[in-house]
Amino acid sequence: MKDYMVKDIRNIAVLGHGSEGKTTLVESMLFAAGVIDRQGRVEDGNTVSDYDPEEVKRHISISASVAPIEIHGKKLNMIDVPGYFDFVGEMAGPLHAVEGALIVMSAVTGISTGFEKAWNATGRHGLARFIAISQVDREHINYRKAVDDLRAKYGNCIIPMVLPIGEGTSFRGVVDVLSGKAFTGAGKDRREIPIPEEMKPMVEEALEACNEAAASTSEELMEKFFDEGSLSDEEMLRGLSAGIYEGSIVPVAPVSSLDGIGVRPLMYALAMYMPSPMEHTYHGVNPKTKSMHIRHADMSESFTAQVFKTIADPFVGKLSLIKVISGVLTPATALFNANADKPEKAAGLFMIRGKKQTPVSMLCAGDIGAVSKLQYTSTGDSLCEIGKVVQYDGIDFPAPQISLAVYAKKAGEEDKVFSGLSRLCEEMPDVIVAKDPMTTETLISGQGELELEIVRQKLLTKFGADAVFKDPKIAYRESIRKTIKVQGRHKKQSGGHGQFGDVWIEFSPADEGVDFEFVDAVVGGAVPRNFIPSVEKGLRENLVKGVLAGFPMTGLRAKLYDGSYHPVDSSEMAFKTAARIAYKQCVNASPVLLEPIMHVEVSVPDEYMGDIMGDLNKRRGRILGMEQSDGKQLIIAEVPQAEMFKYATDLRSMTQAKGAFKMNFERYEEVPAAISSKIIEAHKADLADDDD
Repeated sequence: MKDYMVKDIRNIAVLGHGSEGKTTLVESMLFAAGVIDRQGRVEDGNTVSDYDPEEVKRHISISASVAPIEIHGKKLNMIDVPGYFDFVGEMAGPLHAVEGALIVMSAVTGISTGFEKAWNATGRHGLARFIAISQVDREHINYRKAVDDLRAKYGNCIIPMVLPIGEGTSFRGVVDVLSGKAFTGAGKDRREIPIPEEMKPMVEEALEACNEAAASTSEELMEKFFDEGSLSDEEMLRGLSAGIYEGSIVPVAPVSSLDGIGVRPLMYALAMYMPSPMEHTYHGVNPKTKSMHIRHADMSESFTAQVFKTIADPFVGKLSLIKVISGVLTPATALFNANADKPEKAAGLFMIRGKKQTPVSMLCAGDIGAVSKLQYTSTGDSLCEIGKVVQYDGIDFPAPQISLAVYAKKAGEEDKVFSGLSRLCEEMPDVIVAKDPMTTETLISGQGELELEIVRQKLLTKFGADAVFKDPKIAYRESIRKTIKVQGRHKKQSGGHGQFGDVWIEFSPADEGVDFEFVDAVVGGAVPRNFIPSVEKGLRENLVKGVLAGFPMTGLRAKLYDGSYHPVDSSEMAFKTAARIAYKQCVNASPVLLEPIMHVEVSVPDEYMGDIMGDLNKRRGRILGMEQSDGKQLIIAEVPQAEMFKYATDLRSMTQAKGAFKMNFERYEEVPAAISSKIIEAHKADLADDDD
C-alpha cells in the first residue's frame, strides 16, 4: 500500500447492533477493493477482521479490528467494532481514532438498541455519520419504510444518497442518486444500466433532497439553489461534505454484503464525502507546565499520537494501535510517553489489517497504524517527541457492570493466572481486576457474563492459565443490639511464672458510622496502665471474627471499667487473652447479621418502569424516588448487595438492552431474621469444609 497524504485518508468506525452485518460488510469492502481474492464468511470463521480464536468459535466480533482499504485514490481505515453489549468497551478507543462512523442497520430489524447506542455515541464524539442499511436482499423487506422510520426518529438530516433497484429477494442493484448512474450485480457481474423508468420519480425526489441539504449548509449555496434550482457537482460535493461533517446531513445507502450489491457505491460515497483528519482540531496539554497545545493533522507539525487499542500477544509481545494526530512517525522517531513521563522505544512500525502486520517506513498525520513492544504505554496514552510533550484527553471506558471472584483452578498457579489477567487487562481496559478489601477476594469486573467468559477462555488459550470464576462473597458484618457487662478472666498456672489477666468490660452498640470504639474507664489502678493497650489490642485482633457466624464485627463500643492483676503473673499476653474471653460473651448481647446496602440508579425508557420497579421490590429493594434524565426515567433505590449479582444481565434482558444502571455502597443494615439464619448456617458449613 502506498503512502497517503492527510487529505486522502478517511478514518471510519463501523458500528451497529450485533449480528446485523458489520463484519460481513467490511469483508465485502475488502473483496470489492481487491484486497482479498476470496470473500470470507463469519459462519466459516475466515473473515479478515474476526481472527481471534474466540471470534472464530462463537461467530461474533469480540475485539475492534482495523481494515485499511484503497479506493478512488483514498485510503479508508475501516475499524470493525463489536456490536454485542458485553463488548461495548471496544467502542471507546476507536471513537477517539476516527472522524466518521458507518452505522449499519439491518433492514430486517430496523432501528435496534445497538443502532441507537451507536448513534448516541457518535453524537457525543461529534463524528460524521453515514448509514448502511444491510440485509436488503432478505424476504419481505420494505426499504422505503426503513428510511421513513429513520426520518421519523432522527429528522430530515436522513438523506438517501443511494437507492435500491428492487428489494427483498428481487434486490439486484442500486442507483447512485448524485451521479445518476444505475448498476446491477457486483464484482465481475457488475453492470451499468439505464435507470429503470419506474424509479425515475424516486431518483429525482432524492436528488432534490440532496440539493436542498447541500444548499442549506451555507448562504452562498442557498442563494445559488434558489436562483438556479440546482447545484453544480463541485458545489454539491462541497455542501454535502460540510453537512456530513457538521452532522446536519446523514446519508443512507442500501447494501447486500453477502453478494456485494451496493458495496462499491457505498465505498465511493465514503471516500468522497466523509471528512479527512485535516478537518479536525486536537487540543492537548503539557502535563508539567499545564500549557495548552493545539495540533492539526499536519505533517509539518511535531509528531503526536494516541494509543486507542492494545493487543497482548504472549509470543510477539504488546502491539499498540495508534492514531497519528500530527507530524510523521518513522522508525527513527524518538518517542516519549506523556502519560508515563518516560521515553519509549518501538521495536517496529506497522500497517495492520486484521491479524496481518505489514512493516512500513512511516505513518503520516491522520493515519492509523501500530507500534510494537512499547514498555510503559497503555491504551489511551499520548505519544510525542522528546522535548515537545503533548498529552491528549484519555479514553473513558464504561464502568463495570458485573463482578466475579477469581481463583486459580490448580493450586500453585496463582501467579500464572494473575499475570495473564494483567496482560489481558491491557488489551481490554474496561475489564478490571482488583482485590476486594472487605472480603480479600480478587474480583474481575466487566460489562457482562459473556465478556468475563471470553477473558477466562483467552487466559487459557493465550497464557495457558486455567481460572475459575465464582460469585463473589458478600461482605457481611456482625454487630450487637444490647448492652452487656462481662468479665474476662484468664488464669493459668503450670510451674514457674503463671498467667493472670482479669478485665470487666461493658460492650454496647457504637454510634452510627463507628466500627470500633475503645474507652478506658479504669480508675484506681485496677488494671495497670501498661496493660490497657493490650486489652484494646486483644479486642481488635478478635473483631475480625464475629460471635454469631464468624463474620467481622462492626459497630462495637467496648468500655474497660474494672479488673485485677497479679504482680508477678500478669503480662500483656494474659490481658489480651482476658479481652478475648470477654469478647466471646458478646454472643449474649443480642448479636445480629448486617448486610451491605447499595445505592442503585437505574435509567430506563418509560415503558419499562413497571417491570423494573417490580423487579427491584422482589430484590428487597426500597424505591427512594424517580426523575426524568436524558429522556428516560431514573429510578433511585436502595437494594441489598446480595440481590444484585448479575443484575446487568437481568436488566439487559428486561429492557432489550435499553436500560443502564450504576451502583455504589451506601451503608450496612440488619438482615431479616429468616434470611439471616440461612446465611449463618451456610457460612458455618463453609467454614467446616475449609477446616476439613
